[in-house]
Amino acid sequence: MTYKTILGRCLQFIPVFFGITLLSFGLIYIAPGDPVGIRLSAGGIAADPQLVERMRAEMGLDQPFLVQYGHWLIHFLQGDMGKSYITDLPVAATFWKALPYTLRMAGTAMGLTLLISLPLGIAIAACCNSRMDYVVRFLTFVLNATPGFIIGIVLMFIFSYRLGWIPVLATTKPIGMVLPALTLALVMSSRYIRQIRAAALDELAKDYVIGLRARGITERTILFRNVLKNIMVIVITLTGISVGSLLGGTVIIETIFNWPGIGSLIMGAIGNRDYPVIQAVVVWMALAFFLVNLLADLSYRYFNPKIKDL
Repeated sequence: MTYKTILGRCLQFIPVFFGITLLSFGLIYIAPGDPVGIRLSAGGIAADPQLVERMRAEMGLDQPFLVQYGHWLIHFLQGDMGKSYITDLPVAATFWKALPYTLRMAGTAMGLTLLISLPLGIAIAACCNSRMDYVVRFLTFVLNATPGFIIGIVLMFIFSYRLGWIPVLATTKPIGMVLPALTLALVMSSRYIRQIRAAALDELAKDYVIGLRARGITERTILFRNVLKNIMVIVITLTGISVGSLLGGTVIIETIFNWPGIGSLIMGAIGNRDYPVIQAVVVWMALAFFLVNLLADLSYRYFNPKIKDL
C-alpha cells in the first residue's frame, strides 16, 4: 500500500467521521429524557421549572439541534471535548482514565483468542473428521450459541465462588482482568476456530501441499509454515473486526465484572443523556475501526504480496 493510498483512506475517513457524529448526536437528541432532569434527580434536588430552564441555558440545551451539534464540533476540533453534563468533570479526563482499562482487556482477550484458536483450528483441520475434530466443533458450536454474559457468570461462579481464586468483581489489579478477558476470548475463539479450520482445509486440498508432502516435508512444517501463512489474510480480517469492537468497549462484559473501561463509561453516559461523553466515545470507536482496518490492509500485503493496493 503506497503513501498515496494511505492518504486516500485518511481523506475517506473525514466524511465518515462527520456522518457518524451527526447521526449519534441526532439519535441521542431525539431520545426521551433530559440531562438536566436526570442530574437534578441524582442530586436529590426538586426540579424547579426556573432552575431547569437556567441550567438548560447554561448547558446550551435550549438551542436548536444543529446549533448544539455545531458548537460541540467546533470545540472538539479544537481539542476540547467539553464537560460532562452530569458530573461537570472534563470529558477528556474521564475518557483517558477509562481508555487504558479497555486497551489492556482488549489486548489480553485478543492474545488469548489467537493462542487458542490458531493452533486448535489448524490441528482439527489436520485430523479432519476425527474424534478430536468432532469434540472441538461441538464445543465451539455450544460456546457460539451461548450469550457472552452467561459464559462470564459461569466462569465467575467456578473461579470466584467455588474455587475462590479470583475476586468476585474485577478490580484494577491484573488478576481482575483474567475473567473478563477469558470470557471474551472463549466467545471469539468459538468463531475463529471454525473459520480457521475451514480455511486450512481449503489450503490442504491444494496442489502445492501434495507437492510438499511428496518432497518429504513434515506435516507440522506444512501446517505451520505454509498453510498458516496462506490463511493469515482471513485471520487478519477476523482480528480487525474483533479488535475494533473490543476497543469500543464491551458493555455487557464490563458491566458484569465491574470493569471501569469504555463500555461502562458509554453505558452510564447513554442512561444519563450525557452528550459530550457519548460523542467522545463515538469518535474514539470510529477512529479505532479506521486505524485497525488500515493496519489490516497493510498486513495483507505482507502475508500475501499478490494482493494489490485496494
